[in-house]
Amino acid sequence: METETCGIEVWIYVWTLTHGGRPSLPDEYRIQMTTVSSPLPLNPRGPTLLLGYEPNLKMFTGFDLTRHRTFTAGSPSVQISIKSIYRALEDGLAFDRKSNQEIAVAIRPDQMLNYMANAEDLHRLGKNAAMYSLLSRASALERITTEEIKKLTPKRRRILATVNRWARSACFRQQVLSAYGNRCSVTRMQLRLVDAAHIMPVEVEGTADEVRNGIALSPTYHRAFDGGLIYLDDQYVMRINSERELQLVTLDLSGGVDDFRHYLDKRIHLPPDRRQWPDINMIRKANKYRRICR
Repeated sequence: METETCGIEVWIYVWTLTHGGRPSLPDEYRIQMTTVSSPLPLNPRGPTLLLGYEPNLKMFTGFDLTRHRTFTAGSPSVQISIKSIYRALEDGLAFDRKSNQEIAVAIRPDQMLNYMANAEDLHRLGKNAAMYSLLSRASALERITTEEIKKLTPKRRRILATVNRWARSACFRQQVLSAYGNRCSVTRMQLRLVDAAHIMPVEVEGTADEVRNGIALSPTYHRAFDGGLIYLDDQYVMRINSERELQLVTLDLSGGVDDFRHYLDKRIHLPPDRRQWPDINMIRKANKYRRICR
């Protein structure tokens, strides 16, 4: 796994999820930890995860390794409700709390890196009933009051805010990519290499995770857009920022600019539904924020 600054080694134990087989529990799915011995070795250089995979839905589940690292001989199993997996299809993450207070997490694949980086906190903090309820509401983008947040410790506030941010980001990404047909609005390529970029950056007050504040871009053009090297004008034409281009030329860092320009100065590929086109006011505010000189 790679973060913005470095790579992290992750060990993963994963089994296919199958129906639990008990008629009294029709929603129960489980992994059976076969072909391994107790205790499970842990990664000395990073996190170790215990996962399940549901092949029909292409969804993952994460289990609390601290509860299942050591087990008796035979074929030990770990369970989760299939309802949680269906909720995660919509929300990105969903939590399932068992009677013994163990937390299992259903994970949509686009949320796997977030889960990997925070699995220990999610399982440990989610054991608390009130925190479990808040995490479930945060992942579903349900309202959480200021009074409820004030009662939390700083650690719990951080993880709750993190889950809420993942949910908003995942929802925004799905809406934008769906609107643009999973196609880069500049190059028109798909190849599953398309990001959902905010027109107005998320750190600016007043911005919103709405499809009209989004645009589908390939990673290179996404970075160029966020960095102000390219911008969108009022006619939905993506152009290069001449001031930033001159800076690159001065620094002898303009290699490839001709190929990069090939896709610019044309009207971008827009969603079929005009109601999902970028908001002109948002475009103007974003250009002003990025100090685009035209």
